[in-house]
Amino acid sequence: MPDLLLELRSEEIPARMQRKAAGDLKKLVTDALVERGLTYEGAREYWTPRRLTLDIRGLNARSADVREEKKGPRTDANEKAIEGFLRGAGLSDISQAEVVSDPKKGDFYIAIVNKPGRPAEEIIAEVMPGIIRSFPWPKSMRSGPASMPKGSSYAGIEGKGSESLRWVRPLQSIVCLFGPEHDETQVIPFVIDGIVAGNVTYGHRFHAPGPITVRRFEDYVSSLEKAKVILDADRRKDIILHDAKDLAFANGLELVEDEGLLEEVSGLVEWPQVLMGTFEEDYLQIPAEIIRLTIKTNQKCFVTRNQGAEEGLSNRFILISNIEARDGGKEIIHGNGKVVRARLSDARHFWNRDQGDLPDLETLKGSAAKFGLDLKKPLDQRMAKLDALNVTFHAKLGTQGERVTRIRELAKALAPVVGADAALVDRAVVLAKADLRTEAVGEFPELQGLMGRKYAALQGENESVAAAIEDHYKPQGPSDRLPADKVAITVALADKLDTLVGFWAIDEKPTGSKDPFALRRAALGVVRILLEKNVRLPLLSVVKDLDLLSFFHDRLKVYLRDLGARYDLIDAVLTPDSDDLLMIARRVEALTAFITGEDGKNLLAGTKRATQLLAAEEKKGTLVANSVSEELLKLDAEKALYAAIKMASADAAKAVEAEDFRSAMQALSTLRAPVDKFFEDVLVNDEDAAIRANRLALLKAIREATGTVADFSKITG
Repeated sequence: MPDLLLELRSEEIPARMQRKAAGDLKKLVTDALVERGLTYEGAREYWTPRRLTLDIRGLNARSADVREEKKGPRTDANEKAIEGFLRGAGLSDISQAEVVSDPKKGDFYIAIVNKPGRPAEEIIAEVMPGIIRSFPWPKSMRSGPASMPKGSSYAGIEGKGSESLRWVRPLQSIVCLFGPEHDETQVIPFVIDGIVAGNVTYGHRFHAPGPITVRRFEDYVSSLEKAKVILDADRRKDIILHDAKDLAFANGLELVEDEGLLEEVSGLVEWPQVLMGTFEEDYLQIPAEIIRLTIKTNQKCFVTRNQGAEEGLSNRFILISNIEARDGGKEIIHGNGKVVRARLSDARHFWNRDQGDLPDLETLKGSAAKFGLDLKKPLDQRMAKLDALNVTFHAKLGTQGERVTRIRELAKALAPVVGADAALVDRAVVLAKADLRTEAVGEFPELQGLMGRKYAALQGENESVAAAIEDHYKPQGPSDRLPADKVAITVALADKLDTLVGFWAIDEKPTGSKDPFALRRAALGVVRILLEKNVRLPLLSVVKDLDLLSFFHDRLKVYLRDLGARYDLIDAVLTPDSDDLLMIARRVEALTAFITGEDGKNLLAGTKRATQLLAAEEKKGTLVANSVSEELLKLDAEKALYAAIKMASADAAKAVEAEDFRSAMQALSTLRAPVDKFFEDVLVNDEDAAIRANRLALLKAIREATGTVADFSKITG
């Protein structure tokens, strides 16, 4: 079966767009072919900085013939209906239709439409221009003759009315080849902005810029490699990583790995060459995080450290070149080193400036008094400056200073709940956002919190306060670490809860996949802290909004399901006003462990029959007594059940009070035998309305007793 090779070669595609663009190309092309009746055995996409490539194997040579039956009107229909049928079916006369009889509907026309299959080449040539013209680049630019001003001598190459191609960078050539694995392939020509698809590509921009004639995918890959282009991005990543590790090791160092940077640099080169540069050791006085970000952000280089060292960096960095230089890379290393030194000089300037006094301390006294700040300390000055400048947090939620004031009040209430030192919590809150006014964070926003911790340590803050400044942003996802210190836990909860309460108050809630303020992440962070750090917090005392509480419930369900909890068991313990998330989780855990055992099966069977019958009668409007009257209990089975309910309820209530949910369920499971005996010996729907209402009250007592643990009617099985 034939294969299809497609290459779209352009000027450099931004690295961050390459992987998705190649995946989009694969989906768009294969979907279009399948929609037109072609099937294929497999498809794989490839990308480099200058090309998107698609290799489709085992494609049908032509689409299948299609036979369609189009149902028409009855044979006695009016002339207009018949004319409409003929037009829709593509028939010129009603004699070309067939008549079908139906015992119920009578005689009606049908048209047999035979659509012959089409050659794959024709289909490919038909779909490609539209896919290329409408390709979903996040950003694109016009290029080619059709983008020329009107009246230009080049503007009419594709005829009047042709739309200018929008591509991420100017498209330069297209390869489109189709044919069997071993026989000759053929070019499928189509035209885009004057570019005609053919069988010619080009190698490395500098090392092998000449044309390469291609026949099929295998020789395409090998020819590119000879022309200094490695097509497979994952292979480029592997080469970069292993060569970088080997080069570091050979110099007594180890590479500081960075998957995001590795992905990016593999998209910047077609022929990766790994080199090592240096900078002066004096720069190592700057925090390692600043050095790493400076070198990564500005030069796309990796940093190294001494072998076996967990902290700190060496003064050697790894750079990736796209050129196999004749001088062994000396000039490339020299050029990168100059830029790295300049950037590190800037970084050292930021670092030193942040530890000095601000020039306008006199204007900051009011803000300092408001937050109890010491203007002799650099970080305190930055917090005072943040407040004095009225830096906006959100247009509807006020300034950063106002937000810190809110978090401060909330943290004051949370400190005793968590068991944290109130004074340390307050100090951590007032300094938590101060590093937003430092030059280091201004240059590298991703260092917020971390730089605050370093500056706090430098000015002698308590270790718990310094840790809280960094960790109050955590966790920032399901796998991120949690704050460890109680002060940090308190500030992290206060920060996230203030965010959620604030955005709920202004009705800026997540909708669908949109969550611009990361409120789902904040809520999941609260859930993880409460459950994994064993914090008992009645959320309604803080959020005061059932809709927001429901949002927390949704995040809790996701969290518990990821841990393996069953949907029905979560629903069984969750009520709309359940606001102690830790207790909800413990109930689910106990219910999960209990329900699969014999006692659990007894509890489920004993309560379900009773609660289902009660629910059915309540739905009918049958009278149910408010409480059980012992005088109306006539039969031994109902007297025994009532005694069992009273005993099980008392035992369960004690266990729930002690938060021993498993023992509570065990106590309730003793109802199985008396419930079974009750249904064997007792007719609930007695003719006497008072007795019937009393017996239904017995069933209600079972539901109320079990309801202290879970709603067993929601448990399946």
